Amino acid sequence: MVVLMAGVLMTAVDTTIVVLALPEIQRSLHVALTDVVWVIVSFLLVITLLSTQVGRLGDMFGRVRMYETGFAVFVLGSLLCALAWDEVSIIVFRVVQGVGGALIMANSGAVIADLYPKERRGLAYGFTSLGWTIGAVLGVVLGGLIVTYVSWRWIFWINVPTGVLAIAVALRVLRDKGERISQRLDPLGMVTLGLGLFGVLWAITKLANGPFDAETAGYLIGGLALIGVFVYVESRVPAPMLPLRIFRVPMMAASLCASLFQGLASFAVLFLVLMYLQGPRGLSPINASLLLLPGYLISAGVSLYAGRLADKHGAVLPATAGLALQVVSLLLYAQLTNATPLWWIVCIGSISAVGACLFFPANSSAIMKAAPPDMFGIASGMLRTFSNIGMVFSFSVAILVASRSIPREVAFAIFVGTTTLHGQAAADFTTGLHAAFYESVAFMVIAAVLSALRGRGARS
Repeated sequence: MVVLMAGVLMTAVDTTIVVLALPEIQRSLHVALTDVVWVIVSFLLVITLLSTQVGRLGDMFGRVRMYETGFAVFVLGSLLCALAWDEVSIIVFRVVQGVGGALIMANSGAVIADLYPKERRGLAYGFTSLGWTIGAVLGVVLGGLIVTYVSWRWIFWINVPTGVLAIAVALRVLRDKGERISQRLDPLGMVTLGLGLFGVLWAITKLANGPFDAETAGYLIGGLALIGVFVYVESRVPAPMLPLRIFRVPMMAASLCASLFQGLASFAVLFLVLMYLQGPRGLSPINASLLLLPGYLISAGVSLYAGRLADKHGAVLPATAGLALQVVSLLLYAQLTNATPLWWIVCIGSISAVGACLFFPANSSAIMKAAPPDMFGIASGMLRTFSNIGMVFSFSVAILVASRSIPREVAFAIFVGTTTLHGQAAADFTTGLHAAFYESVAFMVIAAVLSALRGRGARS
């Protein structure tokens, strides 16, 4: 279990630690302000596209073997990122790192399903949720410390010895137990979905920077059309990337869609809160990130208990309760003013973190319980795909909504700590953040409704 936690932890660290390093990466590699966000998005987009495919490779060649391969690729990508020399190289090497992250994340859930009986999987997923929480904490703290006191390149160097140690332990203690299953891949589906998501994401990015013009419309329409082509392809190919028949199982359909909308609602919250603390409130990046630390620490203690709740009472209760807590936290965030006490912001973050820790292990357990054994890898990969699609779009959509009150360039400058706001500009920016939080509330409510409607299937 420690090895499985380590894989999730490393991926979580690299999701959050890079956020704090963006200003240093931008200055060191001379990356355009509007392009540096792709250092994050490229990593998440690759994980999104590959999750089901590498999960299928796990079904074919062994889930533990693919999990261990993921560590090796992740370490290689980290090494290359540490040696990057310009914006193209850092983005390309983040793609390599994302391939490793996809192998780790897509196969970790399937390895748990192989190694643990149904009645203990909730606890096991609780451990991996704890790994994600600890990783997020380390990412926030280490990111702030590293960029403050040493070179940004160390955010990638630290993955190398950690990853090598994890590989050595995994080779020693993990053994494949699942049956090898012949599978086929779906390159056409992966390409059409990838281009479709890129088109829509690029359109949203352009819209946040300027008016809705013909070029933006072209990217948006083209992206949506390609997503439509993807759905058609998936209904025709013999081995679809996202098997549509899975959606005939109500519990799996609801759980996957709940994961999608939860990702849409929650991933941008970190960015929004940091922008609020660094803009209107004038905190430094490191001090702003440290204010988020208590919530992560509190949630770490909840993760294992949440897993036991899922084992004992089924997924509906803890997952829906967790989403409800996140709705409450988002509504409270939407009431922030320039005079809100900092201790209250810490409390809101703690509510949100506890809600997330209740949701993730229960939702993962529900999906894997509903999946037949020969689809553990595909189901685990689909869970990561849906969650990551939400995460990929969460940041861009939230910035788009918030930028209606203040230009995106100013918003990003606030986030990376190169400017602060005062007076009416601060008030306008806070209003824009309120709109973004309410947008997240809408997505989170949809996730909660889907979770509640799963019904008794989650108890089986």
